[in-house]
Amino acid sequence: MILITGATGNIGTELAKQLAAQGIAFRALVRSPKTIEGAETVIGDMGNKDSLAKVLQGIKKAFLLTNSSEEAEQLQSNFVDAAVEAGVQHIVKLSQFAAEKNAPVRFLRYHAVIEEKIIQSGIAYTVLRPNLFMQGLLGFADLIKHTHQFYATIGEAKVSLVDIRDIAAVAAIALSQPGHENKIYDLTGPEAITHAQIAQYLSEATGKKISFVDAPAAAMRPALIQAGFPEWQADGLLEDYAHYAKGEAAIVSNVVYDLTGRPARNFGAFASDFASFF
Repeated sequence: MILITGATGNIGTELAKQLAAQGIAFRALVRSPKTIEGAETVIGDMGNKDSLAKVLQGIKKAFLLTNSSEEAEQLQSNFVDAAVEAGVQHIVKLSQFAAEKNAPVRFLRYHAVIEEKIIQSGIAYTVLRPNLFMQGLLGFADLIKHTHQFYATIGEAKVSLVDIRDIAAVAAIALSQPGHENKIYDLTGPEAITHAQIAQYLSEATGKKISFVDAPAAAMRPALIQAGFPEWQADGLLEDYAHYAKGEAAIVSNVVYDLTGRPARNFGAFASDFASFF
């Protein structure tokens, strides 16, 4: 049996949809009663190891994902400990592109810590390291729709953004097919593009002029706080963008094509599919 954590988030929802469409049985961890098509849902709390012991009964493979909160490292560490005790054989972890314990980006540091913990646990692992999500722009859809602008602290640096539908497709393969044990996969889109090019793609898809504004970090932080991001997460996003601005996220990987047999979606396809949001 497969367990999915983070089953109600963007990637978890897409992964659940793809597993259900393929007729693959799975269990979904939720924090409150919820119906997920094709899933056996089980209520649990990653902050409670006793709760996780119940959730993991009979589980052979697990998809590990939490929100990137200040508690994420501890919650994921709890899960790995519980998985070891429950006899889980394989963990597919959703990490982040360029995860590294000494990185200046807090998200990259905590992902690297958990990656290492899983590897040292002796459980077979598949680490998925996606780059910036295309769907991350949906969080700014109202701003774009009403002002025809969006902002970031990145300049002209390129990023090989990836569609979460492709991330979920790779996760489904790693969970359901052999041959992906003890592998680390970088997941990107098929091209690295600037935020000005993102604006151009959105303009073409919506039929209206959308502009990118390169904003200083000092202006971005209060905007992120006002948008509802917790301070820890807002500061992490600024660290992320400082990393992107150095051109350190422009590498293009062929993993999506190699594993799924079809090219990764480019940003133009994403913009066309989600044009109504913008």
